[in-house]
Amino acid sequence: MNHYAELKTIRDFIRLATSKFNENGLYYGHGTDNAWDEASALVLHTLHLPPSINPTVLDARLTQEERERLAALIEKRIAGRIPVPYLTNEAWFYGMPFYVDERVLIPRSPIAELIERQFTPWILPDSVENILDLCTGSGCIAIACAQAFPHAEVDASDVSEQALAVAKINVLRHQMQDQVHLIQSDLFASIPVKQYDIIVSNPPYVSQDEMNVLPKEYLHEPSLGLAAGDQGLDMVLPILQEAEKYLKPSGILVVEVGNSEYALADAFPEVPFTWIEFERGGGGVFLLTAEQLRECANYWL
Repeated sequence: MNHYAELKTIRDFIRLATSKFNENGLYYGHGTDNAWDEASALVLHTLHLPPSINPTVLDARLTQEERERLAALIEKRIAGRIPVPYLTNEAWFYGMPFYVDERVLIPRSPIAELIERQFTPWILPDSVENILDLCTGSGCIAIACAQAFPHAEVDASDVSEQALAVAKINVLRHQMQDQVHLIQSDLFASIPVKQYDIIVSNPPYVSQDEMNVLPKEYLHEPSLGLAAGDQGLDMVLPILQEAEKYLKPSGILVVEVGNSEYALADAFPEVPFTWIEFERGGGGVFLLTAEQLRECANYWL
């Protein structure tokens, strides 16, 4: 790492990291989609600087300790193909920072955009009292929902004790412990019998074919949060079978299924899935009302 000794400023490190990331063919998809943004996120976080700073600060000179720390992390990103959020233990979702490590998936769901819109026009925001986040992982969707609906109770469930331990860190970090309740549950198995206005879920949905060709960066994430059988539908089908029993008559179900959207639509061509369109990109998220779930109950049998 001797070539790092020639670097003096923040800009120097972002520039070199960008070049090295491009040279080594890294994959981006955990909060950034290009080498420059990836390098900026790593360098600025490591220096305890905000993502948006006055550009003149980029010419600030670094101490030897800072240079050594940055050099080590850049090399670790390249050699280990470790996503930046796992190196910094931080990811952003809904404009909020979340602690992450390899016990949970890195937040990146387009559902954040739906939460910003308070799930309108499919729900009346002022009427929302109870929300369930299935497969909560880091807790980011549940906490974002609590922020968007400050008068609602939010239950956040996951089958993984390790994931719930991370979610607890984030619940405490954002002081949501009185509003967000963590539940260990295999989908609906241990969910209390109650009815929700909104059930939202980003469950495992990666098909076996996709798992076989995932970039190395994704192999650092827990396979429990990714793999969902041959077609990627192993989790969404039980959700469709059970959700209506846990929804108010006016309630909605929102589920992200990613690229398994096509397998799901092909399996149930008669079901009137509403596939959400997002202004900031992303897709594979469907919405069904409680009434639609009830009318389609025979299809899931």
